[in-house]
Amino acid sequence: MWRRQVGALLLRHRSTPSSTLRHHLPLPVPDQSPPLASNLLLRLFTSQSGEGGDGASKRFIAFVLGGPGSGKGTQCVRIASDFGFAHLSAGDLLRSEISTGSEKGELILNIIKEGKIVPSEITVELIRKAMESSDAKRVLIDGFPRCEENRIAFERITGTEPDLVIFFDCPEDEMVKRLLGRNQGRVDDNIETIKKRLKVFESLNIPVVDYYTSRGKVHKINATRTEEEIFGAVHKLFSSLRF
Repeated sequence: MWRRQVGALLLRHRSTPSSTLRHHLPLPVPDQSPPLASNLLLRLFTSQSGEGGDGASKRFIAFVLGGPGSGKGTQCVRIASDFGFAHLSAGDLLRSEISTGSEKGELILNIIKEGKIVPSEITVELIRKAMESSDAKRVLIDGFPRCEENRIAFERITGTEPDLVIFFDCPEDEMVKRLLGRNQGRVDDNIETIKKRLKVFESLNIPVVDYYTSRGKVHKINATRTEEEIFGAVHKLFSSLRF
């Protein structure tokens, strides 16, 4: 019965341009679904969660932001290793849920296949559950929030804000060069799609950076240098923090 309800509600969504499901699924973008549909999807996705829980507030939370090709993923791995952080990626969490073949995973997969938008609440719930299931008291959230709607949903559902926001600042031409030169099996790493991804990043992610800058939480890292030089700056920053 709930599948028919969800199917009917999804038909009312405004579609994004249709595309086939790639090997690497796209990260969520702002939710444009009607509130009723979004709320129903969230209720189906989680049966025991509550908003504003105090679990997240007991942890040191760092958002790690930067454009595609800025090197943030590589730096997150090293931060997690050197400073004892759990490393969470919204995209990886969505792909992991889909790979389980669960009803929740099928719901996410169907939304993406039909060109719909995965509601931010679902992505935040995956992040929240991952934090709660981890013993780590320090958490890196890689590549999230991607937009203001993501940010608002995270703060509402978890009842907390990040303690730190790291922004890997890298010019567009450098990110394009890196993306074209890397070999990670991504079918969308060509000049046309790269520029589209960068445009989306600029329009959606930069307002998040600006918001947290106004809150005094952003530390910008010059990401144009070598991996070792960048991590030197990152290491200096994290060594100065009191967790």
